[in-house]
Amino acid sequence: MSLSDSTTVVSVVAALAILAGLAGVVLPGLPALPLCWGGVLVWTLFGGAGLGRWLVLAAATGVAVGGTVVKYAWPGRNLKRAGVPTSSLLAGAVLGLVGFFVIPVVGLVIGFIGGIFAMERLRLGDTRLAWPATKQAVAAAGLSMLVEFLSGMVIGALWVAGLVLT
Repeated sequence: MSLSDSTTVVSVVAALAILAGLAGVVLPGLPALPLCWGGVLVWTLFGGAGLGRWLVLAAATGVAVGGTVVKYAWPGRNLKRAGVPTSSLLAGAVLGLVGFFVIPVVGLVIGFIGGIFAMERLRLGDTRLAWPATKQAVAAAGLSMLVEFLSGMVIGALWVAGLVLT
């Protein structure tokens, strides 16, 4: 296979989209699962005909939709149970985004944790009460990222299997 072969180019573009999607789990602004799914879509539409490719796309679609639902539902349920309000998460997200640009690399994490802690401190009035809620919110964010990353990895594995088998 050479790079002048259109099937090879489509496969490389699909692989890059899937890798960008996996990077999108930790980089704000990159839609992780849509990029992974989009890579499989491009591979299916432009990589050549075949039922196998459409089956891979159908499976990747199911994983992407299921992963997106679980990504929000599971951590959200845990946060509701712990009593952490959406406003605290929103403050964490905003300060995390600001921190990403102010302090490269680690600013996202510092801003997210600081934003949640500040909102919980204001809401609850006590540092000892704010810290457990902050830990719950950080754990929920980590769980959400883990679900999204694993879903992206499954989509990538499906694509690789389809690439080998079709």
